[in-house]
Amino acid sequence: MNGMSGSSQTAPAPSPSAFFQHRRRHHGGMMHMTFFWGKNTEVLFDGWPGTNLTMYWVCLASIFVFSAFSEYISRCGVMKAGPASFGGGLIQTVVYTVRAGLSYLIMLAVMSFNGGVFLAAMAGFGLGFMIFGSRSFKDTGSNNNHTEVQSHC
Repeated sequence: MNGMSGSSQTAPAPSPSAFFQHRRRHHGGMMHMTFFWGKNTEVLFDGWPGTNLTMYWVCLASIFVFSAFSEYISRCGVMKAGPASFGGGLIQTVVYTVRAGLSYLIMLAVMSFNGGVFLAAMAGFGLGFMIFGSRSFKDTGSNNNHTEVQSHC
């Protein structure tokens, strides 16, 4: 029983810094903290879109669509004030929560610091506003009151 005094010897738990060093070695460097251009990036999920050009374009299209959809939800008639009711308030709360979550996901995608992701998000927000929020596609007719925001939802 040499060296065995009843307590088992286990390896010490890895420190948090060891975890991050492993991640850094695995991904070939630290996370970008400045904008960069290129298809080799990770957005929201580990390994996505990776190094595949087709998946990078799918990523950019997804960010664009989600940004435009977020703008649609922001301007949808469900978010306007209406008569007090529990059901209406519950629907407003769900729509607001979905919009907030979607906006946070877009923000996290932009925090990948990839220039293409940033431009796709801004283009989606811009197109979404032009279609759902600006006067470009609104039929105001003979109404001279331009202060009222109308919705196409």
